[in-house]
Amino acid sequence: MRIIVQKFGGTSLATPAYRDLVAERVLAATRRSLLPIVVVSAMGRAGDPYATDTLLELGRQVGADDAPRETDLLMACGEIISAVVLAGTLRRKGLPALVLTGGQAGIVTDRNFANARILRVQPDHLRRHLDRGDVCVVAGFQGMAETGDITTLGRGGSDTTAAALAVAVRAELVEIYTDVSGVKTADPRIVPEARTLSMLSYEEIFQMAQQGAKVVHPRAVELAMRANVPVRVRSTFDDPEQEPGTLITHGFEADTQWDAPARVVTGVTHLAHVVLCSLDGPLDHASTVRVFRLLADAGISVDLINVAPDRRRFIVAGGDAARARRLLEDTGFSVQFNPDCAKVSVVGTGMRGVPGVMASVVEALADEGIPILQTADSHVTISCLVTRADMERAVQALHRKFLLDAHAARTAD
Repeated sequence: MRIIVQKFGGTSLATPAYRDLVAERVLAATRRSLLPIVVVSAMGRAGDPYATDTLLELGRQVGADDAPRETDLLMACGEIISAVVLAGTLRRKGLPALVLTGGQAGIVTDRNFANARILRVQPDHLRRHLDRGDVCVVAGFQGMAETGDITTLGRGGSDTTAAALAVAVRAELVEIYTDVSGVKTADPRIVPEARTLSMLSYEEIFQMAQQGAKVVHPRAVELAMRANVPVRVRSTFDDPEQEPGTLITHGFEADTQWDAPARVVTGVTHLAHVVLCSLDGPLDHASTVRVFRLLADAGISVDLINVAPDRRRFIVAGGDAARARRLLEDTGFSVQFNPDCAKVSVVGTGMRGVPGVMASVVEALADEGIPILQTADSHVTISCLVTRADMERAVQALHRKFLLDAHAARTAD
């Protein structure tokens, strides 16, 4: 039995015409002698009666938002609604489709409501339906704790659902269907000439996702990478023959052109809403440890960390800034916060060990008169903190510098 997991975002399910397109993608898989597991996200925008935001607002009106367990029950409804609607569409097309919640599909989680972690997948019930030839439409973004409580998996949870199920049933491929043609060299809203990448390594897409690319969630990439399950990111709305999307696999398989020049930088990513936190003046070792332990215990992630004898600087996500300020100031630390920041990054496995990449990054931003507030790097990323006002120009400048648009790439070759 050859299994494929197909995940469809909420945009792909928003209208009857779109759902017909989704059904055609599922039917196309069956024509290739594949048995699809279909994972869906919630559809609808705030104001639609079935949209998750609408359901959450209803819960807020009666105070249910103070109860994380009940809030997760509400949040899980959107995906269940999508699954029921799509399953009906598939049955009208002649496919034997049925709906499973995340728990019914075997996803077992901890009880960290709103951001649960998958502990294991027990796919026996799912496999029984697959053995009968059923097309299982699974509500993404959710699982079930061992206590029987419904839980939700946090941001990108439907991607994670798809990857986890693919690993559990040893699927041949995960297809992530979205509203863009694949993984781009940059956000096309900022760089209109950004091109679709035909192939990426797991490491590259993981880093791009971590640094702000929103096409696929890093947790899903990590799961697929561990089990060596290929992932293809593509658009529901493109002709699959003309636009195959982006194939994500191990680096060696991704680099099939033996005589092609090494790709130093693969893409440019950005995070728009970050806050720079600065503690200036001498701090002893114990105080430094205390700062980072306070934030860690509160579940606040820090990044772009710079520790020197006369300063401690790092960034936090904009949504965590107020909580970080209260924690640190209530403990007696004097902290300065700069909320008008953004992080831009160049990503590429080809930069490992290659001299001059940082020089090119600095040159690109200097040529545009963009000050760099702070930097950090790894073997496959170089990140710069800039003002939010400079973010778009920074992304565009780096994209040009590394010849990432289609015309520049052809000229370089």
